[in-house]
Amino acid sequence: MRIALGIEYDGTNYCGWQRQPNVIAIQEKVEKALSKVADQPIAVVCAGRTDAGVHAVGQVVHFDTEAKRPDRAWILGANSNLPQDIRVLWARHVDPDFHARYSATSRHYRYIIYNNAVASALLRHRTMWCSALLDEKLMHEAAQVLLGEHDFSSFRGSGCQARSAVRRITQLDVSRNGCMINIDIRATAFLLHMVRNIVGVLIKVGTKERQPSWVNDVLQACDRSSAAKTVTAAGLYLVKVEYSDLCDKGSSS
Repeated sequence: MRIALGIEYDGTNYCGWQRQPNVIAIQEKVEKALSKVADQPIAVVCAGRTDAGVHAVGQVVHFDTEAKRPDRAWILGANSNLPQDIRVLWARHVDPDFHARYSATSRHYRYIIYNNAVASALLRHRTMWCSALLDEKLMHEAAQVLLGEHDFSSFRGSGCQARSAVRRITQLDVSRNGCMINIDIRATAFLLHMVRNIVGVLIKVGTKERQPSWVNDVLQACDRSSAAKTVTAAGLYLVKVEYSDLCDKGSSS
């Protein structure tokens, strides 16, 4: 049978989602916890492989198992064997053809900037700190040119293994709530470091170092060197993965 899980985690202390030798990954912790519940080895497939330091409130995974457990048992059992910075939020039995990655119709990321003259002692691993005053309205205006389907080579991180740099962004909003600036991006799929590189460019506009029209120049260049530096992973969150036939929360037993 195939089980889907919703997972939340603080990525601060991990090398990222994907299991790697000689370092601690979130995938490794999840698989070990589930294996104890199933009393057999479990391998999981995730919707999006987040990088080192990136967080998630809506990661989705699936796994196959012969172990028969009610959904609630997967939640409680996994959480009792997981560190406090990783939590299973929901579990659901799904059809055998459901795939956490390939069945996803869109992914929603949020990048949070702490825009204040003084850095926060408490938010240093949860946000990016920017001391220069940012104009979020200019950032939002400039971001709209990235909506739709484009070649995002200028925002593609080195080492990206995707065959094509063409992606389609369906939402890109910049808003402020006090000292917090939220950048919400929804797309069918993302390139390596794509969100963090987009944010780096928008910050240049927000500080008025660049005009809003510069974002289109960067996009059209299809050249990573034309853009800005990749911003820190600390402010990035995988918020939600959407599917046409799966509820994103709740479980049945």
